[in-house]
Amino acid sequence: MPRIALLYPGDRAMRDRSDPAESRFASLFQAFAGAGIAAEPAVYNDDFADEVAAQLLRVDGVLTWCNPIEAGRRRTRLDALLREVNAQAGVFVSAHPDTILRLGTKDVLVDVRDLPFGSDAVRVDSLAQLASELPGRLQGGARVLKQHRGHSGIGVWRVEALPGNPPMMKLRHAQRGSEEQQVGMAELLERMAAYFAADGGGHMIDQAWQPRLVDGMVRAYLVEDRVVGFGHQAVNALYPAAADGSTPQPGPRLYHPPELPQFQRLKQLLETQWVAQLRDRVGLTRQQLPLLWDCDFMFGEAERYVLCEINASSVSPFPPSAIEPLVTAMKARVTAP
Repeated sequence: MPRIALLYPGDRAMRDRSDPAESRFASLFQAFAGAGIAAEPAVYNDDFADEVAAQLLRVDGVLTWCNPIEAGRRRTRLDALLREVNAQAGVFVSAHPDTILRLGTKDVLVDVRDLPFGSDAVRVDSLAQLASELPGRLQGGARVLKQHRGHSGIGVWRVEALPGNPPMMKLRHAQRGSEEQQVGMAELLERMAAYFAADGGGHMIDQAWQPRLVDGMVRAYLVEDRVVGFGHQAVNALYPAAADGSTPQPGPRLYHPPELPQFQRLKQLLETQWVAQLRDRVGLTRQQLPLLWDCDFMFGEAERYVLCEINASSVSPFPPSAIEPLVTAMKARVTAP
């Protein structure tokens, strides 16, 4: 019987229990068992990374769920561990850290800016470059500054120029609970400084604001290169403030199977054109795609879909319709000759 591990973050007590029923993936553990695959929890923390590494060397494959930043720690140690077990023992890893670096950081927005789902996006390599170039771009409308690698809206900021002298800007963080503020350039640079540090990625991505964000955002879930479900969120992280200046809180993401009629055009574009174009642009083969990943799209002008980000590090929750294709794909990988 093939053996796999489902890796997700937790503390010492969670690892000692290693109880699939208390994880977010109970239904996935059950589905693997029904498919004849022994799936075991691999609760991870940097404090016992060596113990997890020894566990992974005994399995055929591992599916990972760990955000770029967990409990204030970046996943540098975990990425090194996953590379080691893959290279030294041939353990199948998804998503592989090298795949995440090509696909699952905000750099992808610059890589695909001229593709049909791309938009005006610029890499900013220093605070000096940000101070020099941002005022000119703001003349064309609001911008969104994004840290190289993050999650849950952390390090994503909407910036809009205000009339007057000295020049001021409206600034709003996408992290839940943040309020809009008015700042000058000096304060803006102070807020952004950490993202230009080496351990913060060393750069940011500056993307044009999409006015149709008021129409919500759609997330397409994929197993390899096939769409397996959708998530739709009407009120999202940077939804425009109300007339009184209050910030609406993000609403729930509603999950749907891949047959949802209103997104069939997006499904067809992804499966027949866009995933292949994306792979070619970032230099990935089909075999290197994550088993489970998602693409967030905003609505652009003329019924366009505009890529907001790609998630490959910790795609959870996901629609129930993703479970069977994910199990099938994993089984194919760990039983292949």
